[in-house]
Amino acid sequence: MKLVDLPTPCLVLDRRILQRNLDAMARAVARHGTVTLRPHMKTAKSIDVARLALARPDAKPASDPGGITVSTLIEAEYFVSHGITDILYAVGITPRKLEQVAKLNATGATVMVVTDDLDTAGIIAGHATPPRALIEIDTGEHRGGVCPDDPALIQIAGRLGNSLAGVMTHAGNSYGGRSPGDMRRIAEAERCGVVHAAERLRAGGHTASIVSMGSSPTALHAGSLAGVSEVRAGVYMFGDLFQAEIGTHGPDDIAVTVLASVIGRQPKHNRMLIDAGALALSKDRSTEATPHDFGYGLVLDIGGRRSYGNALVQRAYQEHGVVELDPSHPAPNLPIGAKVRVAPNHACLTAAAHDRYFVVDDGNDTVVAVWPRVNGW
Repeated sequence: MKLVDLPTPCLVLDRRILQRNLDAMARAVARHGTVTLRPHMKTAKSIDVARLALARPDAKPASDPGGITVSTLIEAEYFVSHGITDILYAVGITPRKLEQVAKLNATGATVMVVTDDLDTAGIIAGHATPPRALIEIDTGEHRGGVCPDDPALIQIAGRLGNSLAGVMTHAGNSYGGRSPGDMRRIAEAERCGVVHAAERLRAGGHTASIVSMGSSPTALHAGSLAGVSEVRAGVYMFGDLFQAEIGTHGPDDIAVTVLASVIGRQPKHNRMLIDAGALALSKDRSTEATPHDFGYGLVLDIGGRRSYGNALVQRAYQEHGVVELDPSHPAPNLPIGAKVRVAPNHACLTAAAHDRYFVVDDGNDTVVAVWPRVNGW
């Protein structure tokens, strides 16, 4: 099967680029010795990708596949059903979801939960089969978590009691960085904050065996991970236009694209229409805040090459994408039905609308595998 034979829009994954990105993160984490990489599967949502992300040549026996991070309990159920049982559910737990976690753990899984709430900590500890829990620490993103010096940290730990396993944080504020120096500075602030929180817990007689931090930029650029036990990262696997803009990877390291068909030609206006719109691409405009604004995506040829210059999806309707062609580049002579690929602004949101990956290898146009992905909550 060739890419030209596929229905559109659909998701294309280049396994060669994926592996290159996985290897780059593995090397970055390995620099820090005993720190473990706990890949975040919220973007990939695929057991096939997870197996590649967890593969370690030097490593653990097949009976110990390693741990992952997820963002939904549907993901947790899916990965447990495929034999991955060490899972961090890295979204604040609600009381009603504890029973779902308990059912997974009753099968032999170890699904850990996260909280920054005193009342919820008591509910976790009071459950008939309480899961292990991490306290979320705010180290600069200001989305969730308690500050490292907040008195509430010790109070939450006291409520969790024997359920407490440690602390975690996420430097989402790293997305505001624009240079390796920025990322190193943010990574050090993230590290210092979460390690300080762990030290406060230990000084108070509480457990903090897990000290977990991570985002793709800080995991790659951290100068030190002293005191950290694991890092979590996810978007590094696929990359996207935004991550390329902030230096997480190079412009040729975007592994996932949306295959689309030309459905309209408007040469007078130097534009064309494709059948990938807001639902297939998402309406994320993250690159709007970077030096190069890529609209709703950069249009590539069917081989994933930048043959059309700076051809951008500038408007995204539900099922229509309006491509403004590059005026400094020869207009492509593409007939109705011709296939193009669109590099996404934000791979996590783009992939979310699709139920499978059509996998290619070595930059060719032959589909070598079809990998299902899980969606929902």
